[in-house]
Formats: sequence, C-alpha cells, structure tokens
Amino acid sequence: MNASRWLPKQGFPGGKPTINPNDFETYLKLRNIEGITEKWQLHCKNMLDKYLEYVKWTADENKTLDYLQMLKDNHPVVYWRKSVLQIRRFLKYLKVDWADNIHVPPEPRNYIPKRITNQDINEILSLFKTHKYWKQIRAIILLGCSSGLRAEELYQLQISDMDLDNRIVKVNHNPNSGQTTKTGRSRISFFTKETSEALADYFEFYNNGSGLIELFGQSHLMRIFRGSSIRVKDFRKAFSQTWDRHGGQTSIKKILMGHSLHGDVDLSHYNAQSESDLKSIYDKVFGATTIS
Repeated sequence: MNASRWLPKQGFPGGKPTINPNDFETYLKLRNIEGITEKWQLHCKNMLDKYLEYVKWTADENKTLDYLQMLKDNHPVVYWRKSVLQIRRFLKYLKVDWADNIHVPPEPRNYIPKRITNQDINEILSLFKTHKYWKQIRAIILLGCSSGLRAEELYQLQISDMDLDNRIVKVNHNPNSGQTTKTGRSRISFFTKETSEALADYFEFYNNGSGLIELFGQSHLMRIFRGSSIRVKDFRKAFSQTWDRHGGQTSIKKILMGHSLHGDVDLSHYNAQSESDLKSIYDKVFGATTIS
C-alpha cells in the first residue's frame, strides 16, 4: 500500500486509515482527462460521495462490504452494479489491497429491451405537434432514430457536425471541445433524406430567434421528454431494431452505432469499409425508410 496516500486517523478502532480528500479530488481530475462525459463524471462523483459519507472517509473493509450489501438490498441491479464498479476502481487507485476481493455483479439475465416501432415514434411526434419547440423535437427524434447515436452524442452535436447534402453526421471524440464518445474514438454515421429536411427546417428556426442556446441541450430536452413514454436514449433502440427488421448486417450496425470492437476478430482485423461503402450499405437498409 502506498503510505503517502493516507492520513492516520486518531482513535479509530483498528487503526483504519483515513482517505485524504485531496486524493479524491485528484482521482476525479484523472477521470475527467480520460474524456468521459460531464454527465457520467457527475454520476461517478455522486456514487463515490455517498460511499465515502457512509464509511466516514475511511478505508474500512467491513463498512465497505456493509455499504455494498445495503446497495444490493435497496437499489435496482443496474445502479448496484455501477456503484460497485466505481467504488472498486477508486479503492484500487488508492492501492487498497482488499479491493481485489470485490467483484462486480453480473449483468441481469432477464433484461428485455423496449420494443419500438415506427408507429410508436409517430405517436410521440403527434404528441409534440403543437409544442413551441416542435421543429427541434422532430429533428432530434428523426436524427436519433435514423443515425443510431447515443443520447449523449446527440446532445453534444453542433451544426457543423452535420452535412445535410450528403446526409452524414460526424460523431467527434474531442474532450477539449466538450465532445466525447463512449469508446474514445470519432466516427461517422448517416441519416435519411426525411431527417435532412427536418434538420434544415430546425437549423433555420434555431438561427432565427429560437431563443435556444444549444442545438440539442440536454437539460432542456430531458424536461420536454419527461412525460413521454419514449425518451431520447430510446431513439438508438429504434434505429437498431429498424436496421434488424430490414435485414441489415449486424457488423455494419456495430460500426455505425459506435460499439466497442474489442473482442470482435472480424471487425477488428478483417472488415474494413470506406465511408462510401458504409453509406451505400446504409442506404440499402434505410433508403426508403420514413417515419413521419
């Protein structure tokens, strides 16, 4: 154990070491420069803040196990898994020897993804038809459903990232400009002609008195979709399911959606596609697809 990372705690039974707040701040800064999104940084910090409050800023194995058991008993499995992962990662950063004994719970086996059809999307579009920001709402729904971008990637988009004539969207990993991807790699995807027309309509509104500061502001859109049965994160599911219903290749879908290619021998070592190759394949699958 690196003794410089610890401060002695006077009078604590068993002589448990105290976690230095400065090390916690350094750890958060290191996570920040990894390029993870601000939203995920905040989630990680909140999970660790709750843990540190429970164990009173001490590297106490028994208290840590009690806390993890409490999470298991009182929270959904997804939150429990994420918390265990973040706590173990932080403890390993501090070089706590017993951190290796903490194992992340397995993924739940009974997860069934939400099924989303064109009819579902049309119902959501109808719901917002008279909304003040209808043009923005329609644009993000069609873009998400036809490009397969993650919600966080949609929120970070700038007008310059979209080529309306060629129907290309650039998904940039550039933490210095506030744009990140889950895999840490930039990529491109595509969208339909219908989406291009909706985006052009929205851009004109956005640039001419819309009052909007961000193209697809996260907090703004989360408020709009709060009462909806489908959220921004679900548009990616709609893209994936539509692609499969139209018989699209899974390997190309993974590339467009920005899945991690680690462990996929074919995609990592053999399957090389140019931008024009990808667009040609995309158009065969989505070329005749319309939603609204």
